Amino acid sequence: MTTLDHKIDFAVVLSVTKANPNGDPLNGNRPRQNYDGHGEISDVALKRKIRNRLQDMGESIFVQSNDRKADSYGSLRERADANPELEKVLKTKNVSSDEFARIACQEWIDVRSFGQVFAFKAEKGAGVSVGVRGPVSIHTATSLDPIDISSIQITKSVNSEPGASRGSDTMGMKHRVDSGVYVFYGSINTQLAEKTGFTNEDAEKIKRALVTLFENDASSARPEGSMEVHKVYWWEHQSKLGQYSSAKVHRSLLIERLVEEPKKFEDYMFSVQPLDGLKVEILDGI
Repeated sequence: MTTLDHKIDFAVVLSVTKANPNGDPLNGNRPRQNYDGHGEISDVALKRKIRNRLQDMGESIFVQSNDRKADSYGSLRERADANPELEKVLKTKNVSSDEFARIACQEWIDVRSFGQVFAFKAEKGAGVSVGVRGPVSIHTATSLDPIDISSIQITKSVNSEPGASRGSDTMGMKHRVDSGVYVFYGSINTQLAEKTGFTNEDAEKIKRALVTLFENDASSARPEGSMEVHKVYWWEHQSKLGQYSSAKVHRSLLIERLVEEPKKFEDYMFSVQPLDGLKVEILDGI
């Protein structure tokens, strides 16, 4: 496998229908919004979904969700200790940060893609504090227009404890975005790819994960079919630094509103402004 030898930019268009794409725990788990009323999905949430899709593909993931663990480890430290090479490094008195990072990047695709901060307390050997910068950067997804949020009260029809009576205190709230179209952008940096060992094959896996981003991601807040990827735009430059800046490439995705108050994907028209010497691959979501 060869290390990524050319810069990559990408953009993803997705829609939300009667779902909570990313609740804000500091605001009663309401869907995230900026001050202009546009919906947002944090880059952290998007990376979580990409990790989940890579895990579904059989890739080795370091930061696994507790409800999707593919192993029996209860912490990141336990998962790191389970790697014989990392365990050996951790037991040495003077931990080599470069060696630790090299082994971690080789073992886990999410570490060599997004980076990771390893901060473990000292046990038998020395403590470790290693930061890895990953080549894949992702922006926050933002809705193209302000979103409408619906809130409904819910109650439970059973008692949690024996003998308890069901009262008004059993009520809760659920919030959802009625409809909205979001776009997020990202890039893959070759200089950081060289440091983490991120390969051309890894880039293809990231592309596949973006196309299938919401598969196997259903929950009460996001029912099956309520989140959909419509388009993935994938620009591969011809050099390590790229012919154009990422900002210019991302701006080449043009968006036109076809109705006065657009709500769904069909209410917009998407096109790509040609950039000399740079081709774009356009993929449909599944």
